[in-house]
Amino acid sequence: MTSKVMPISRFERVGAHSHIKGLGVRDGKALPVADGMVGQIEAREAAAIVVDMIRRGKMAGRGILLVGPPGSGKTALASAIAKELGEDVPFIAISASEVYSTELKKSEFIMQALRKAIGVRIREIRKIYEGMVTELEIKTGKSPYNPYQQVPVGAKIRLKTKLEEKTFNVDEAVAMELIGKGVQVGDVIWIDAETGRITRLGRCEEVPSEYKYDIEVSQKVPLPRGPISTEKEFIHTITLHQLDVSYARSTSSSIFSLLFGGREDKEIPPEERQRVDRMVKEWVDEGRAEIIPGVLFIDDVHMLDLESFAYLGRAMESELAPIIVLATNRGMAKIRGTDIEAPHGVPLDLLDRLLIIKMRPYTEDEVKEILKVRAKEEGVKLSDDALEVLTKIGVESSLRYAVQLLAPALEIAKYQGRDVVTSEDVKRACEMFIDVKKSVSYLKKYEEMFLK
Repeated sequence: MTSKVMPISRFERVGAHSHIKGLGVRDGKALPVADGMVGQIEAREAAAIVVDMIRRGKMAGRGILLVGPPGSGKTALASAIAKELGEDVPFIAISASEVYSTELKKSEFIMQALRKAIGVRIREIRKIYEGMVTELEIKTGKSPYNPYQQVPVGAKIRLKTKLEEKTFNVDEAVAMELIGKGVQVGDVIWIDAETGRITRLGRCEEVPSEYKYDIEVSQKVPLPRGPISTEKEFIHTITLHQLDVSYARSTSSSIFSLLFGGREDKEIPPEERQRVDRMVKEWVDEGRAEIIPGVLFIDDVHMLDLESFAYLGRAMESELAPIIVLATNRGMAKIRGTDIEAPHGVPLDLLDRLLIIKMRPYTEDEVKEILKVRAKEEGVKLSDDALEVLTKIGVESSLRYAVQLLAPALEIAKYQGRDVVTSEDVKRACEMFIDVKKSVSYLKKYEEMFLK
């Protein structure tokens, strides 16, 4: 009996919009296919104007509403806006129904989502000791709790650069860091002068021959050039919500719950957020940090109620607010929890603050281009006839359904020993995974057998 062994490969996760790199707009004009975006020329050009307004600080108190049928690329456009603003700009996508499906209060859930979409880029100038380790001696002593156990009480370490070489005696905290990071002779490290934290950069290219290995997997780095004691700028990007959680956990009650297994409070007190806001503003005034307004995308916004809409309207006027992008596929709809009908199910006072961008259905040529982009992203090789069949399915059924068939069709092709998907593979996948229209018509045949 033989078994087939699958080769080990690195983990890959292809997201629904991982191919989006930007809006694909050059000098105010949208290219037909660019940055992962296809079609939607008018919408992308409008979004490019919004991006320019954001950069100039002209979007205060405003939001964006994307209206269009399902599968018209509303989430993709919101993601493209975030990517256009910068690689480290936070992008948070939620569905309006999530507001009511958690243990948190509606206001707390929306507040956390808003603060997750606001980044803080922190710049720190820190004094460090940098060099290649040429000598390392860990000093041990008796543990105060167990006299038969030896524990690190300090260390002697010698660092070298092309300019100089020095020996340092360090305390037990740094010694524990050296042991924990697995530092050895020949490694290039940083030692934070203030905290004693160790950063191991890799194995030095000029490591002495007696400390070289025939097989090494560590990254090779050059021998530092300058002095051992130096200053470096570190840039960290975190969100306001991460700062909120960090400061909330620093309270005694949270520490008690973390240490002794108690339930951690999920809601963050307003005074903690105010404390974080004051701290961040001080950092900004001192030039140590800058605020990065991200993008909060709320899909199916017509599912929110009056209370949530009021909270969003207030959030738009806040000094610390992300770019709020809403999306809906409804025309006239009742506002949740009321008998009031409103355009898109959104109160008029909030609609007045929104720039509305329309999304239209894709043409046949655009469907074909999108399928090409997605096939490339997912590593699926399509024959010309398979692409034509998928394009026809995308036009007659839905683009999402056609995209969903890519992966199953590839697996069917692999069963036949091929790495190129043909039209027969696509048709076989269609038989195995039917679309919504076929599933509804199928069940209609058996309606009389159902319990009523």
